[in-house]
Amino acid sequence: MSEAVVTKLKFLQGYRFRAMSDLESVPEILLDEPKPIGEDQGPGPTRLLSAAVGHCLSSSLLYCLHKAQIRIKSLETTVVLSTARNEEGRLRIRNIDVQIDLDVNEEDRQRLPRCLEVFENYCTVTQSVRKGIEVNVRVV
Repeated sequence: MSEAVVTKLKFLQGYRFRAMSDLESVPEILLDEPKPIGEDQGPGPTRLLSAAVGHCLSSSLLYCLHKAQIRIKSLETTVVLSTARNEEGRLRIRNIDVQIDLDVNEEDRQRLPRCLEVFENYCTVTQSVRKGIEVNVRVV
């Protein structure tokens, strides 16, 4: 099954854009580049990717935990996205480190290993980023 997600960006000024989802229930997001290029008015592309990876992994783990009827006391995810210059001197994403701090009820801990073993395989964003994604660009 294939699904298309449509996001539209409307240029505002400077490096600011308004991002609009194809879902009416999703509010618009103001995007911007960090200073000194932009004005730090909203997240830029690397912060959005960082959030997408962290959210996808966290949601995949939550889904598995719910299916296994494991009660969650708390879950907090920290994503550290590191950039570095490539051979041409252009900034690229070097790696993404994710730490998920999970606390579950003691009586549910014995069912936890199976979820920890499989949840990453169900994260659409992380698995796609790991494999590389074909990006087709057309300027009209």
